[in-house]
Amino acid sequence: MLLAASALAVTFAAVPVLAQDTRAVVELDSGWRFFNGDVPEAVAPDFGDLAWEAVSVPHTWNRVGYYHHNLGGANTPATVNKRQGIGWYRLHFAAPAGSAGKRQWLEFDAASRTAKVWLNGTYLGEHRGGFSRFRLDATSAMRPGNDNVLVVRVDSSQPKAAGATADILPLTGDFFVHGGLYRPVRLVTTALLHIDMADSGGPGVRGTTLSANAQQAVVDVAVKVANDGARPTKAMIKIALVDREGREAASTMIPATFAAGKVGNVSAKLTVSNPHLWHGTTDPYLYDLVVQLSEANGQVTDALRQPFGVRTMAFDPAQGFFLNGQSYRLRGVGYHQDRDSKGWAISRSDVAQDVATIREMGANSIRLTHYQHGQDIHDLADRAGIVVWDEIPLVSMWTLGGKREADPAFVANAKSQLTELIRQNQNHAASAIWGIANEVDFGNSLPAFLTGGADGKDINPLPLLDELHALAKKEDPSRPTALATCCEGRLFGSDIEIPITAPAADLGGANRYFGWYFGQAGDLGGHLDGLRAKRPDQPLAVTEYGAGGALTIHTDNVLGAPVDSRGAAQPEEYESYIHETALAQLDARPWLYATWLWNSFDFATTVRTEGDAQDINTKGLVAYDHKTRKDAYYFYKANWNPAPMVHITSKRYAARAYPVTDVKVYSNTASTELLVNGRSMGVKSDCPQKICVWNAVALDEGANALVARGTHAGGQIEDTAAWTLAPLTKRHMVIDTGTLVAGKGNDRVLGSDNWFEGGDVGSLDIPANYGKPSVPAVITGTQEREALATFRTGSFAYRVPVADGRYRVTLWFATPSTQKPGTFDVTIGRKAVLRKFQPATPAAGAVAEAKTFTVKAKGGLALDFTAGTGDARVSMIEIERLR
Repeated sequence: MLLAASALAVTFAAVPVLAQDTRAVVELDSGWRFFNGDVPEAVAPDFGDLAWEAVSVPHTWNRVGYYHHNLGGANTPATVNKRQGIGWYRLHFAAPAGSAGKRQWLEFDAASRTAKVWLNGTYLGEHRGGFSRFRLDATSAMRPGNDNVLVVRVDSSQPKAAGATADILPLTGDFFVHGGLYRPVRLVTTALLHIDMADSGGPGVRGTTLSANAQQAVVDVAVKVANDGARPTKAMIKIALVDREGREAASTMIPATFAAGKVGNVSAKLTVSNPHLWHGTTDPYLYDLVVQLSEANGQVTDALRQPFGVRTMAFDPAQGFFLNGQSYRLRGVGYHQDRDSKGWAISRSDVAQDVATIREMGANSIRLTHYQHGQDIHDLADRAGIVVWDEIPLVSMWTLGGKREADPAFVANAKSQLTELIRQNQNHAASAIWGIANEVDFGNSLPAFLTGGADGKDINPLPLLDELHALAKKEDPSRPTALATCCEGRLFGSDIEIPITAPAADLGGANRYFGWYFGQAGDLGGHLDGLRAKRPDQPLAVTEYGAGGALTIHTDNVLGAPVDSRGAAQPEEYESYIHETALAQLDARPWLYATWLWNSFDFATTVRTEGDAQDINTKGLVAYDHKTRKDAYYFYKANWNPAPMVHITSKRYAARAYPVTDVKVYSNTASTELLVNGRSMGVKSDCPQKICVWNAVALDEGANALVARGTHAGGQIEDTAAWTLAPLTKRHMVIDTGTLVAGKGNDRVLGSDNWFEGGDVGSLDIPANYGKPSVPAVITGTQEREALATFRTGSFAYRVPVADGRYRVTLWFATPSTQKPGTFDVTIGRKAVLRKFQPATPAAGAVAEAKTFTVKAKGGLALDFTAGTGDARVSMIEIERLR
């Protein structure tokens, strides 16, 4: 039933906005009992639960992911709990006074993945989906004036064919799905005539800005009103936009009659003169959208107040994103909701801290991945002016057990979760995009961690995507749909088939990890140009890019060897390199409507044994504790936040491997000076991408105090670092060739491959892959097995910046039995030290041998390796200064 303001000629007294409190809301946060397992008999009201664990809600029993150090989190192997399955919650509570004759609603902000709910032994219903708000009518089961027993059974089981959660999104994903009542629970009491509480968890009110400029804005408001009384009720609905000073910027009164036991719909358009627009981080102005119901006698029965930003958004394939008709570049981050030692049971203050961290970096947008996030992040994004991409958990897979098509129940669940996502968030000014899927275009190139029986070949996601797109447009025509792809345009083998999914949504989004999982870091820009050429009329964004960064793993040269994206060699410096390289390419393409890096914070996943962590995706710019910032964080802060700053990189690489090194500083100040132990290394100005580099800085033996001093219009700002150089390292450096991360030395510090020119790299070890550890080669004849396993090969050279003098140079070679015979030459300086050299080849395994030479260096040390009948190769180089 749709009623306009002129539908009924009934006279009502003017009703003040929110004249009285009309809803009673009781937070059900304390006094819960929890059992980690299945206890079906717990539904009985008189069930004894005193032996159960006492918990507060939000709650999850899961703790997942830990570091092999104490720098970025408190989780340990002893505190980890990765169980996914059934858990039971019980709570005794009293009904609020004066609730007799009213409606009682139990409101759950989320329960993972399914929830069945009983009140006083009466089954109220089930919710299937772990991320959205749902409400259950508890009126008939409530016992006013008596003890009430609330029982909730949750099930977070990993979906499997024919399992209890087989039809619930997500089926898989590179993130851990925590269990429990991990968001707030409350009891809401309403009058019989109320704004609809059964609106898919939404507020029952929808506000849409139809048009807006400096002179005028038009806002469409639709209200669902439920009459749970026994008779038709005449009512007055007041709708108003109220500014920060409490003045009504626009309002209307709508009379209507609502049939007994029915839900009616009312709509109106509010015209706002000289509106104050919500304009992102520069001016996130919010009105209050107020809806108030009153009966014919003037009695207010229900009211709702929600922050509401008046704004328009547009996406253009050639010019990017527009906010209120003005070009507005979206620079953002991906975001997962878990954190160390809390899992998903986070508080509003936790989320506020995250938003502050993201804003400090200078980001103005967040992609809320890969599921519906709670109201806290949306409320805070509204207030901070952060533009948000929302999405449902349709991630990578949509069939199980080898099926070629999605089950009807799965499709229904996807639609249900999308409906809930939209209705619960459509009043948020920050919400700009409805994401309908993430990486459902793997085809038969599915990574090893994605399982389900189907090989991905000939499985077509487009019918499901088309249904979701149509549903989103029906629910909210004012916002575009989008999806994130992984694979279109990438180079695969001839046996790989990739479905083209991007056209299924209004907006395109590319998850691309050049220089990490595939390709080279510099390939990103050209790849994006290719995607744009295929669909010039579809706006395009980069929805994920990045690399892992381990806090305790470091490199002397990010190009020393390929990164190990599945194993341990994931140095913090390489993460910075990927982001530096990517941002330059993204900034050069202003037609991108947004870029979202991956990820804001490290997060839990059980498919990774990588870097210096277990079950953590380390691509965050901030560690799992949501406090410890990595170098790459400061790179973006220097580029995106205009507040003056300087940051010395590689601070955590404190025990240095080489007596001479490059020093990199992120600085957005007008000029920056570097000092080492009080000595100035010079001043740099206008550094490209805010990256200032001092090359070949000599370190002192022992302690080295570094100071980066930036000068700006308001004064100076400093950052410091403390590095040490062991006496042995000062005079005796060791280059672990062919490696990005140096191996552990035998009572000495080794450096990673550096100062090389040309050549390729290799390893005798079998690399790690998605949780499977690497297999080390057996090398006899050395105590430096780890270092000698890698090598540089081909024709190549080293130009080592040593001081003039005499040096002992030792070249190490580790040769496997499978090595084909061949000779090569080595020259140090101008002296040929090895001619037609062929290292010893063992009958089995691998063997190490060393060749030592005394040489003079002037203007540095030059080593040239030249292929002969075979490629040259070297596994380790020792350079010792002779007194």
